[in-house]
Amino acid sequence: MGLKRAKRALALGLAALMLLASAACGQQDTRTVVTVWSWEPSMKALAAGFEAANPDIRVDIKGTSGYENLNTAIQDGYGMPDVVQLEYFALQQYAISGQLRNLTDRTSAYGGAYTPGTWASVRLNGQVYGLPMDSGPMAFFYNKDVFDQAGVDASKIHTWNDYYEAAKKLKSIGVYIAADSGDASFYAAMIWLAGGRPFHTSVDGKTVTVNLDGDSGTKTFTAFWQKMIDEGLIDTHLPTWSDGWKQALGSGDVASVFSGAWMPSLMLADVPGTAGLWRVAPMPTADGSSTNSENGGSALGILQSSRRPNAAFRFVEYVCHESAGIRTRVDGGSFPADTASLNASGFLSKTTIRDARGIDVPYFGGQEFNKVLSQAAENVSIGYQYLPFEVYARSDFNDTVGKAYRWSTAERDFAQTQSRIDSGALNPDGSQITLPELPGPQVSLGDGIALWQKDLKEYGVNQGFTIR
Repeated sequence: MGLKRAKRALALGLAALMLLASAACGQQDTRTVVTVWSWEPSMKALAAGFEAANPDIRVDIKGTSGYENLNTAIQDGYGMPDVVQLEYFALQQYAISGQLRNLTDRTSAYGGAYTPGTWASVRLNGQVYGLPMDSGPMAFFYNKDVFDQAGVDASKIHTWNDYYEAAKKLKSIGVYIAADSGDASFYAAMIWLAGGRPFHTSVDGKTVTVNLDGDSGTKTFTAFWQKMIDEGLIDTHLPTWSDGWKQALGSGDVASVFSGAWMPSLMLADVPGTAGLWRVAPMPTADGSSTNSENGGSALGILQSSRRPNAAFRFVEYVCHESAGIRTRVDGGSFPADTASLNASGFLSKTTIRDARGIDVPYFGGQEFNKVLSQAAENVSIGYQYLPFEVYARSDFNDTVGKAYRWSTAERDFAQTQSRIDSGALNPDGSQITLPELPGPQVSLGDGIALWQKDLKEYGVNQGFTIR
């Protein structure tokens, strides 16, 4: 009998264990799930840090590939994220269309934590629709070695005329001061830098002013850049980020770049062979003033459709406002939007960039480059407005203003070929060299701006806006 009782007890114990195991397997994760669409490289690390501090929330990170997927999800009404990373130029478009939650009540005391430019970029008519993640104040990145060869002290370039004179000296040694084949983000940033305010949206978001051909800043930069192109001082062949562009920076054939403060880590990755030769300086301006503009940078916003807005805001706050989240991003190479990080002694005294191998490289020759970039962020002017359909505007830039760049490139190829023919040169096979065809009538940057304005006004009307 004792043996039977023992077997029975063992059987009951095993059954109980099986029930417990079954119950455990049937348990569901009861955490609130927040879905985030972001291209930020450090976002997975941010999610891990947030979950450790907020065990009731699980963050599901999904990479994004442009705004078309977001637009499709919004139109279809399913598969939408709770939190979305948006570039500053795109945020207003989604705010005006009612796709972003108004965060004003939650962030009323946050303005002083960020640089004026980034805080202005997440606000529309006094309301807040996101929190700044990073920033891209413009700066002048230049190859000191090449400038020295041309006898130019680039640190003394303060005005656009200084820049023009330097470009001529660089051309005399066979170097372009810059390359631009028609980049909408760059052109918009330079209009902003010149004090341009070509776009304005009414408080109710229904009336949009498009005044590119009458805006003084737009005209000032367009005239200056046309002069640079006409005199062959800008390489209009090389698209930014193309292999040819990277090779030209590496060889010294292109000696400088106007870009956002996020550029250092990309330069190290794309042009590692010139480490130590480059320096950073403030942007030269039309009149030599210390004003600046933004080129790039992004924010986190919460979609109006989110069913978990409180949990979503806790994550946005962690990433963009709390020191732990900001530190994770800055350590990962992000250029900060908050003044505390920009003014931190360790950040300002930094002289190296960490590469993919974890090696600290003095890419800017020992210069404390973040001091320049931090001041650049403080100098960003406010008041520039993006269009409520800026995403479309930038895609249309290539089809309008881009024509002027393509015509300039074709004209230069035509002139170079004509020179070869006049010198008696032949093709490698001994045949006669033939002239390439020019792409129709000449198109200037001003012509392209007029075409761009026409397209934008037509598009705005078709989208239901009142256009002025």
